[in-house]
Amino acid sequence: MPEFSVATIGSRFHFEINGIVGSGIPPIAPSFNWPWHLPAANGEAIGLSWELIRALMPAAITIAVLGSLESLLCAVVADGMSGKKHNSNDELIGQGISNMLVPLFGGIPATAAIARTAANVKAGGRSPLASVVHGLFILLAILSLAPLLSYIPMAAMAVLLLMVAWNMSEVRHFVRTMKVAPSSDVVVLLLCFSLTVLFDMSIAVAVGMGLAAVLFIQKSIALTTTSKIEKSHEKYGELPDEVAIFDIYGSLFFGSAQKAMNNITLVSPEVRVVILDMAEVNMIDMSAIVTLESIGNDLHKKGIGLVIANLHPRMMLKLRRAGIRKKIGKLAFSKSIESALEKAKIMLQVQ
Repeated sequence: MPEFSVATIGSRFHFEINGIVGSGIPPIAPSFNWPWHLPAANGEAIGLSWELIRALMPAAITIAVLGSLESLLCAVVADGMSGKKHNSNDELIGQGISNMLVPLFGGIPATAAIARTAANVKAGGRSPLASVVHGLFILLAILSLAPLLSYIPMAAMAVLLLMVAWNMSEVRHFVRTMKVAPSSDVVVLLLCFSLTVLFDMSIAVAVGMGLAAVLFIQKSIALTTTSKIEKSHEKYGELPDEVAIFDIYGSLFFGSAQKAMNNITLVSPEVRVVILDMAEVNMIDMSAIVTLESIGNDLHKKGIGLVIANLHPRMMLKLRRAGIRKKIGKLAFSKSIESALEKAKIMLQVQ
């Protein structure tokens, strides 16, 4: 009869330390060692050099970004399971400190693990002390129970992982998201889910963040609008024919600036002053500043003055640092539409 064997941790994994070969998990504690003093593949010691730093820098940045994303994703999953709210800064600071210390003891960069976090939350862990107890328990198990752990069947580990994966999958939430979420979010969800199953979570997180950024930019562009205030306004009364007021709403950045301010220069011939009400503008970048300069110069060439009203002081400081007042003729800043109308009257008198 064929011999029946069961794959265990001891039969699947082996180690060699100081010429001693063993099976399963090495029953020793990690020891301090500089990472660049480890021997290379050819037996020579690796020294710290600029060439080594330059060679490892791209991979280090990639690992740091993906590790941060995966850790924050794990924290969000834990929030959903525990009902608490994490602090993203504390999460990343702790992750960075640990990954700076781990290589000194022979470790590799690590992130928050969704599988172990889900198991911890299901077991009742709620405080940061739970992770400390988890780490100490693993260390004690390695030092005292390593020979016994070698007999654990790989099939039993597979069942445990399947149970943890099922507990953290939140099938009900997944199905509800499929039913009520916008179609674009459903596409991102299914794509990230497929990439996680077929390839790796790191790839899924990178692709998901890229798609989320594209969708966010698209939605921000769609929400950014510019509307012209009618001549007879209930708040400002009857506006002069020589003055046109445009109300700008949304974020002015590289994707929306041109769209939002494209029609400002297309004013009727009798208009001599244009007022931009920017009270609802919550962000402005360099692309928007350049677009604003171009519009201001076009208006100036036509003999039309420009008044920027209700702009947040933080964004006004950006415009002043860019020297926009010197680059645009007949430009004025105002803290309200009322004062902007007064400045418009002065510009009309000067003309």
